[in-house]
Amino acid sequence: MQSLYWINLGLFVLLTAASLFLFGRIVHARYRYVLLGKKVEWEWNFADSWGYIFGQKKLLKDKKSGWMHVIMFYGFILIQFGAIDLFIKGLFPGHHLPIPFYPAFQWLEEVTVLLVFLATGYAYYRRYVEKLSRLKRGFRSGLVIIFLTSLLFSIIWSAAFEKVWLEESLTWTTPLSSAIAFFFVSWMSPAVGAVFFYIGWWMHALILFSFLLYVPQSKHFHLLVAPLNIFLRRKRAQLSLIDFEDESAETFGAGKIEDFAQKQLIDLYACVECGRCTSVCPASGTGKMLSPMDLIVKMRNHLTAKGAAITSSTPWMPSFAFATEAAATNQSTEQSLIGDVITPQELWACTTCRNCEDACPVMNEHVDKIIDMRRYLVLTEGSIRPEASRTLNNIERQGNPWGLSKKERANWIEESKVPVPTVKENPTFDYLFFVGSMGSYDLRTKRVTEAFVKLLTHAGISFAILGNQEKNSGDTPRRLGNEFLFQQQAEANIAKFNKHGVKKIITMDPHAFNLFKHEYRDLGWDGEVIHHTQLLAQLVKDKKIVPSKTINERITYHDSCYLGRYNDEYEAPRYILRQIPGVELVEMTRNRENAMCCGAGGGMMWLEETEGKRVNLARTEQALEVSPTVISSACPYCLTMLSDGTKAKEVEDQVQTYDIAELLAQSVELEEHIS
Repeated sequence: MQSLYWINLGLFVLLTAASLFLFGRIVHARYRYVLLGKKVEWEWNFADSWGYIFGQKKLLKDKKSGWMHVIMFYGFILIQFGAIDLFIKGLFPGHHLPIPFYPAFQWLEEVTVLLVFLATGYAYYRRYVEKLSRLKRGFRSGLVIIFLTSLLFSIIWSAAFEKVWLEESLTWTTPLSSAIAFFFVSWMSPAVGAVFFYIGWWMHALILFSFLLYVPQSKHFHLLVAPLNIFLRRKRAQLSLIDFEDESAETFGAGKIEDFAQKQLIDLYACVECGRCTSVCPASGTGKMLSPMDLIVKMRNHLTAKGAAITSSTPWMPSFAFATEAAATNQSTEQSLIGDVITPQELWACTTCRNCEDACPVMNEHVDKIIDMRRYLVLTEGSIRPEASRTLNNIERQGNPWGLSKKERANWIEESKVPVPTVKENPTFDYLFFVGSMGSYDLRTKRVTEAFVKLLTHAGISFAILGNQEKNSGDTPRRLGNEFLFQQQAEANIAKFNKHGVKKIITMDPHAFNLFKHEYRDLGWDGEVIHHTQLLAQLVKDKKIVPSKTINERITYHDSCYLGRYNDEYEAPRYILRQIPGVELVEMTRNRENAMCCGAGGGMMWLEETEGKRVNLARTEQALEVSPTVISSACPYCLTMLSDGTKAKEVEDQVQTYDIAELLAQSVELEEHIS
């Protein structure tokens, strides 16, 4: 018996050392792959990260799978203490984990085992019976369920036969193992019980160490990387600036996996492959090729393959690893990132709405990677869709996407029924009203511009516009990948802002609002930026605007991505609607941070949709589900897309589309009801 004890101890120590060594090699290899990316200054966010890690805030947005993962998360942590306890029992018979209230620990462990059993059963049901569309199926996808259930079974098996071996009493503190042991204690000898105990004990050890080696080679590497990714997340999603004065730069954008920043590469290994991003993606949901999850997974596999080839550090992999670095290298080393791994078709389908990022439980960012690859296509390869090229040329030549004369930018003033001062006429203005290209040229949006100007005048707000001095904000060029044109437009606007002493800007365009508030700051401008609904809401609160006329309409509000998810403004537009007498405000199923994009973002306003259903049509159908008489918005792009959607559905006579400013102006009796 003594010799068997030492053999058991020696094998266990050898297995533990070998597993930890190989685990370290694999993790270190991936660390080296991440280092292939460009160095960045890390932003550590500890204070507000714990809720996402230990509170599972993002996962609980889907209550069913959320609670399943909470049970698995905390159950797996507790089970590791149970594993230590089990190893002590096998190496030092008669001993256990030296903790107070050990019987309570045993009870908690067995209850946890039962709960995790139920959770893994539900996970199996959702993936293979319910066949949830966002979840992958197949053996590898379900391997973690096999690992977990096997670990749980080995724990209870070992605990049951330990009672037979050591002739322990059956107690309520170990309900599961006692129930199993009940069928064996009366006839099985302690020696046979010991054999069965060690069968379960070694089963647990082998499965645990196999799982240890499998984790860093699979999507379950997120168990280690996801907390790091959450701690390193940026407080606000932001595109990087390109330094066009860098004479050493041979390419612009990301054409190779090494062109991404190291933080972006950490994202790839943090991915859970849960499919939440793809399930809310407007492109994927309307039949486009883009799947945010597949994009991240393909980039991750490419990084692993290329990293193994570049670093020449392919560690030995156990045979059960289904995709070793060596195998992946043979398939992917020679592939180009854009073209072979990620197709341009995928990149041009993105609306940059960031719904994928809002849904991601590990805080991955997808949009910046897509824009970086668009930049490479546009700035380095000169590859761009014809209609996008035409739009960018129009902005470069005339400062607007249609190519209309830049001298006509302020023509709408002559059509306005109230005076609209320019910065020359009112040099001491409090607010600069940045009208934007849509508000200046688009016939439908010009009605919104006029309504907003009437409200400003009615409230006695001191404002002015730049008139023909105003340039395109630069959002369209930047999102379409032409960073150079964006910086040209932005620098020209900033020069005008500084010349006229602009300290506060109001804009109706959430895209311009986001640019001025966040991205212009990278180019040196610093001032207050206000969306028109924010100012109007404050004016209503201050009683400077008092809606009095009853508007008997059933209104649903569509959240703009760049006002909502990008800037967390959901309440101001709704507050205004609630203050208008007669308005019945109803919410779409997808609203606020989970609202679906209208389809115009990311420059898609100017591109034709050639795959699947049009995004704006899908969003209009979601609005019509709540039977509104009015669909309201706070963005000129959204208003256009939703108006087109009601026309396509042939309901424009029954369901009208208005900007918040138009509805408020009607209630203040500054405008008649527009039919």
